[in-house]
Amino acid sequence: MSRRGSVVFAVAALLAAGSASAREVVPFDAASAGSIVISVSQRKLYLVNGDGTAIRYPVAVGKPGKQWFGTVRIDGKYVAPAWSPPSDVKRDNPRLPNLIAGGSPHNPMGAAAMTLAGGQYAIHGTNRPSSIGTWASYGCIRMYNQDVVDLYQRVDVGTSVTMMH
Repeated sequence: MSRRGSVVFAVAALLAAGSASAREVVPFDAASAGSIVISVSQRKLYLVNGDGTAIRYPVAVGKPGKQWFGTVRIDGKYVAPAWSPPSDVKRDNPRLPNLIAGGSPHNPMGAAAMTLAGGQYAIHGTNRPSSIGTWASYGCIRMYNQDVVDLYQRVDVGTSVTMMH
């Protein structure tokens, strides 16, 4: 099986795996149906259902000094994306390669990514699940791979994403 075929098979297995126990439906009516709200202080991402509830996912958020706040939109969706470290990441970690192929166990983007308009940020899976629930990134939102695959299926390009304290 080719590397790309292996990646597609792995993503399909994640899709078939069903719900992650960390994901839950909670009361939430503070935003429009279909939008995403990320609470940095809680380290939670909410996908608003519109019926007074949201699906709440645990996430890793930006380290202090690497956080951003405001509202943007999802401008791209990618399965098993390759990753090129942004300049500030490369500066802090000069030994990183210029490109890590999608599907590589060393790729920090995980199973899927949704890029955010106006910057170098994304909501993505992770190769470091132990980082979920912490302040770990350079501004991206990390999710468990099974959760990012679930979210990926539920949202479209153009979905509103609000990052709040």
